[in-house]
Amino acid sequence: MAAQSKPQSLTPLAAALAGALGACFSTAVVYPLDVAKTRIQAIPRSKGKDDLSLLALIIRIIKKEGLFALYGGFGATMLNTFSMQYAYFFFYSFVRNSYISRITRKLPKGSKAPALSTAAELLLGAVAGALAQIFTIPVSVIATRQQVGRVTKPSSAGLPSNVTEASDPQSDDSFMAVAREIVEEEGVGGLWLGIKPGLVLTVNPAITYGMYERVKSLLLLAKATAGSNDKLSAWQSFVVGSLSKTLATIVTYPYIMAKVRIQARSADIINDDPEHPGDVPSPHIYHHAKSKHPGALDILRKVLQREGVLGWYQGMQAQIIKAVLSQALLFMSKEQFERWTLALIVLSVQMRSK
Repeated sequence: MAAQSKPQSLTPLAAALAGALGACFSTAVVYPLDVAKTRIQAIPRSKGKDDLSLLALIIRIIKKEGLFALYGGFGATMLNTFSMQYAYFFFYSFVRNSYISRITRKLPKGSKAPALSTAAELLLGAVAGALAQIFTIPVSVIATRQQVGRVTKPSSAGLPSNVTEASDPQSDDSFMAVAREIVEEEGVGGLWLGIKPGLVLTVNPAITYGMYERVKSLLLLAKATAGSNDKLSAWQSFVVGSLSKTLATIVTYPYIMAKVRIQARSADIINDDPEHPGDVPSPHIYHHAKSKHPGALDILRKVLQREGVLGWYQGMQAQIIKAVLSQALLFMSKEQFERWTLALIVLSVQMRSK
């Protein structure tokens, strides 16, 4: 019981730190999967060429670009993961505590605030997710471009279209260089590419949480009917969580794919039809003097016309594998990171008091 009560004593800032560290750990472990998944999502599929599986793509990247290519954009992704998770946990704790305080003030003195409804929890989570997106999406855009690399014409590579050739060795794909390139090609607003689908995707955790609670209640009801008062085991919680995350991914995946394509360099290919590839615009030159950067609906419409509804789900299997593994690692390490964070806080307080 004592171990379970410690994480509850964390302040919003400490809870945010613990959540962010746990998310960074789980993302780092599955990072090569993340790179391969992003490449599959970013480039339109070519007809007549076999699309690679997640494992086959990882092997091909290693052969053609080297092992380190699987860690392209690692620093930016870790920064994005930490800042996104920290901002989400912080905003969620702040918004939730403010909401509870507002309810408590309206109650008689000494009264305990009622438990929040599932709808209220989901709404507060969506608000926190939207605020976190606004502040952290520039790092996400940079990380996506570093992961995908510089897009060449699919036909020039002689490879399935979900594989890009290695970037020019002389090109600078460092964090600040990519940031400058985005501003030069898209304007300052380019750092917020994908913000609209990103805001839409704040419903993903809501679907995950709602589905999780629903299935959990059904399992507990089944156990009670069988005469057992046991709670869900860690394994059962993981399975239910994985199924919930998979459902949320299926529902929102078209926007996940569209967001990646908006942020990747491939969005600026003049003609994105893989059968008749157009020119890749020159880097470091403004790309939209006569046209606008494609939005999520533009990309989904083109994919629908070219590939049908199934095109909206290109790379979904890779997305689910990566998401479930990452979620499992986060689930298993969550309490440990909370204990470590609490220990660090206690240590820092003791050191300052000396």
